[in-house]
Amino acid sequence: MNTTLTMNDLDKRAKLSSLWVFVFFSMIFRDLHEFGRPGFLEEAMTGVVGGVQVTEGIMLIGGLIIAVPLLIILLTQFLSFKANRLANIVMGVLMIVSTIGTNMAPDLDNVFFAVIEIAALLLILRLAWNWKEDTTKMALA
Repeated sequence: MNTTLTMNDLDKRAKLSSLWVFVFFSMIFRDLHEFGRPGFLEEAMTGVVGGVQVTEGIMLIGGLIIAVPLLIILLTQFLSFKANRLANIVMGVLMIVSTIGTNMAPDLDNVFFAVIEIAALLLILRLAWNWKEDTTKMALA
């Protein structure tokens, strides 16, 4: 494992991880916020939410979507520069698409959470896209 990093590298990794933590919590709070919507619990108990039948496949897709930020939080700390940059760009784009795709008929609170998630994801994309490999290395003990 490469233990030679620069301060710029460490700073970018910390910023990217922090943004992914923000995205993760925003997703969780958006989902928890739904429990306060009148009729949501009754709707969820029927197995149909927002007109969509909740199946094992739907639950798996939801689990995969929520696992992306959790995985990237860790990977940002451990991947090499090139793999890190690529992972943040690819997953950032995929998360923007999934955020838009899962909010086809949103209410105001979902729009609010989607906007702040997408803003954070756009910042992730900007940081990752502009991240240049630093050639000044320092050894980590």
